[in-house]
Amino acid sequence: MRTSHTHPLTNPEVFKKQLLLWAQQFDDVIWLDSNNHKDKLHSYDAILAVDAFTSIQTDYHEAFERLDEYQQTTKDWIFGYLTYDLKNSIEDLKSNNFDGINLPELYFFQPKKLFLFKGNTLVIRYLKFVDDEIEADLSDINQISHHKTEPSRNGIKIKLRIHKDEYFDKVNMMLNHIQRGDIYEANFCQECYAEDSTINTVETFNKLNDISKPPFATYLKHGETYLLSASPERYIKKDGNRVISQPIKGTAKRSLDPAEDQKLADQLSKDQKERSENIMIVDLVRNDLSHTAEKGSVNVDELCKVYSFLQVHQMISTISSRVSDSIKPVEILKTTFPMGSMTGAPKISAMEIIEELEETKRGLYSGSVGYFTPDGDFDFNVIIRSIIYNASNAYISYSVGSAITAKSDPLKEYEECLIKAKAMREVLEN
Repeated sequence: MRTSHTHPLTNPEVFKKQLLLWAQQFDDVIWLDSNNHKDKLHSYDAILAVDAFTSIQTDYHEAFERLDEYQQTTKDWIFGYLTYDLKNSIEDLKSNNFDGINLPELYFFQPKKLFLFKGNTLVIRYLKFVDDEIEADLSDINQISHHKTEPSRNGIKIKLRIHKDEYFDKVNMMLNHIQRGDIYEANFCQECYAEDSTINTVETFNKLNDISKPPFATYLKHGETYLLSASPERYIKKDGNRVISQPIKGTAKRSLDPAEDQKLADQLSKDQKERSENIMIVDLVRNDLSHTAEKGSVNVDELCKVYSFLQVHQMISTISSRVSDSIKPVEILKTTFPMGSMTGAPKISAMEIIEELEETKRGLYSGSVGYFTPDGDFDFNVIIRSIIYNASNAYISYSVGSAITAKSDPLKEYEECLIKAKAMREVLEN
């Protein structure tokens, strides 16, 4: 049983920054922030989970089965991540590319301390607490100056794992696969990285979040490894018997000139290449959801709608289904993972070609972070627009990608990657 305490907030934004600094004392931290986006699907404005009471960590072998057992046994709030390479648990696939981060492929923990934000109200739920522990923690949090973070001191030199000419060659190879009919679309990604570099993770996350303000911002700490994410994308959510997925396909830059900015958004909404990318992934997601859905319940609620974020315009579709009470929550994840927006169509062939042409093991990138509630509901994002940092070997990584279709121009795909990389590069280099 969890002890619950409701606490009013006079300034939620200041308290959130204090809370994240306070959380650094723990080895296991997950911070999820919607940045007050007007998304009716968000159950909470922000969530912090810290201090593992129990946990599960595994490679891809029987990973979903182990997660299912953990979730069903715990019947509590659990938070964690799924790396992209769990694909190898579902299909006969491999991940043999270079890995500079070296994370376990699945990790979830049951937090002792949980903070749930909604408007100006904070609900605190502690497990295994002692008398006055909540009051003592609140006192400590309120005494922290949210301005006090040590800046990252060394200049960070970003390198490319795939250089421009090689990128063009690889995109052309992918186009050859498309022309042969092996695939219709695939998400091709490249890594940017820095070696022998250190960062202040809280400062870097705050900067990334401030310039992006995404609806699925994530700060994750697992021992010496960190994820600092400005993700705009929901992978999948379960709310009672309803399941919702919201793939993003289609990107355009923003402009400071309002008229030009609106023109860019309108052009994206009408762009036939971008729409075809999105619709192909919608079909893939519909098929994925059908594995657990009640017959006839899979529905496209919103098709190719353009949403504007601080850095980019994005084309997003919303697909939903209904599931029966007999469907286990983890089964929904297993039958939809990895998410269609980060793979391609047909899904298995796309993942095989991705592995062949990419140079880096994706790991957390294009995986997911999220949580389960005690009732078996869940909400998971897509890890994109993210910096991943291993403090133990001073390695920093961020990856960007784009969807390759028959209509793709390698130069335009490369330029799209640069748009997506802008925020991470700006934060690290400045």
